[in-house]
Amino acid sequence: MASSWGREFVAGGLGGMVGVVSGYPLDTLRKLIQQPHHHPVSAFNLLRRIVASEGLFALYRGMEAPLAAVTFQNAVVFQVCSSVMNFGFRQQEQSSSIQNYTPPVANEGPQTPPDQQRRSVSMARSILRREGLRRIYRGLSITMLRDAPAHGVYFLTYEYGREQFHPGYRTNGQESLGTMLVVRGMAGVASWVCCYPFDVIKSRLQAQTKPRQGDPPPVYGGIMDCFRKSVHEEGYGVLLRGLGQQSPALSW
Repeated sequence: MASSWGREFVAGGLGGMVGVVSGYPLDTLRKLIQQPHHHPVSAFNLLRRIVASEGLFALYRGMEAPLAAVTFQNAVVFQVCSSVMNFGFRQQEQSSSIQNYTPPVANEGPQTPPDQQRRSVSMARSILRREGLRRIYRGLSITMLRDAPAHGVYFLTYEYGREQFHPGYRTNGQESLGTMLVVRGMAGVASWVCCYPFDVIKSRLQAQTKPRQGDPPPVYGGIMDCFRKSVHEEGYGVLLRGLGQQSPALSW
């Protein structure tokens, strides 16, 4: 298993980058739709408005740091999952089967023009200067509540589906690419459906800024306060707002 460490880590990082690049535009729409709105807005109308007013690159704005973070995160997830699976089944050859995993990721997009990269760095410096290191980690608790069950559901669904389509695939290696794509899509959708309400709360909490002296306090005081106010003002449907845009982006 020692020889698989570098391979699994690199495969996870590359898989994360591909997922980020392919799904970021839909993820941009999701984050905008999740924010409070006085009037309902459709994904198509929002997309058309953004492209018309700001151009296509607006859909990829601000992804440099998240791209690096997601790449490293997926590399770690790949390696940990591979190690756990090898330990559980105690079969040396299983270290290669996990290469087909692509866990759900928070898609953040491809490379951007230099001016957008400079804006991201400038924003990070501004946040650290005004609000300190804690602001960078705002929403960490709700992110953990979202990601822990999401990854569990993803891998459980993926492994179960592979075994149903190809019984004994771990030992005989008989598995088709089409089957893996279908099962991965099912696993991605299942993982997002179970955790999506947490993602809505996370997006709203992270969108808040620390008020300056004399400004009103933040709208949401925490996870439960954000949940209560969002449901009270917009109904329970707000907890699934934008799910239709995110599932196709992250299911594959």
